[in-house]
Amino acid sequence: MTLTADTFDFVATLVRQKSAIQLERGKEYLVESRLAPLARSAGAVDVDAFVRGVRGDITKHDLVVEALTTNETSWFRDINPFTVLRTTVVPDMVGKGRRELKIWSAACSSGQEAYSIAMIIADNFPGIRTQITATDLAENMLAKGRSGEYSQLEINRGLPAPMLVKHFERTGPTFRINQQIRNSVTFRKNNLLDQPPMGGPFDIVFLRNVLIYFDVATKRDVLKRVRGAMAPDGYLFLGAAETTIGVDEAWERIQVGNSSVYKPREGK
Repeated sequence: MTLTADTFDFVATLVRQKSAIQLERGKEYLVESRLAPLARSAGAVDVDAFVRGVRGDITKHDLVVEALTTNETSWFRDINPFTVLRTTVVPDMVGKGRRELKIWSAACSSGQEAYSIAMIIADNFPGIRTQITATDLAENMLAKGRSGEYSQLEINRGLPAPMLVKHFERTGPTFRINQQIRNSVTFRKNNLLDQPPMGGPFDIVFLRNVLIYFDVATKRDVLKRVRGAMAPDGYLFLGAAETTIGVDEAWERIQVGNSSVYKPREGK
């Protein structure tokens, strides 16, 4: 059965209200594919029937939103930002006398980004203490990140073999990241529409491949909140297709090699 317009509109409105993600017409296939497993688990005949059943049950609304939240992730995704972190950003912070770095990995999914950051700093700056706050909307993704356990398929998505050998141990069919790296990352539930998480002010923020799902007004609001949670000399990483230009002029864009970082403008 094809998803009805009424069902799609309800789901799109719910997701927009809860996460600010915009689901435009034409994304019906995405709603069906993401909600079909929930519908089967609930014993519903199809997604329409499942959504009818949860409309009046607000305790189930978060399940719908979490299912529609994109959880695409990998180790060292789009490697350039991690190269800039290692060669430019952390050395700048260390040069200013930092011996402890507070980092926010926003929309962290199942934790690969946060752990990638932790491994880079541990391997290249052993004298630096790192506190990484990793946040996401989805409780199941946060639980996965806290466990630090990943399948062979997940490990194969971008993790260099030397890092696997150095930082992971085999636990049956999965690999678990070691305690030292896990201890440097704290996972918290956080909605970017709400106040930033505890753990700041942050020296570095990774907010990558998130803003593309928001309208301009929401992008501006999110960037303002992020700026308020950062150290004045902090660095912001966005996705390759994202920018503050034309959205929030309180940021300075700095080109570093093939990548860009952003810093809060003084007095903004």
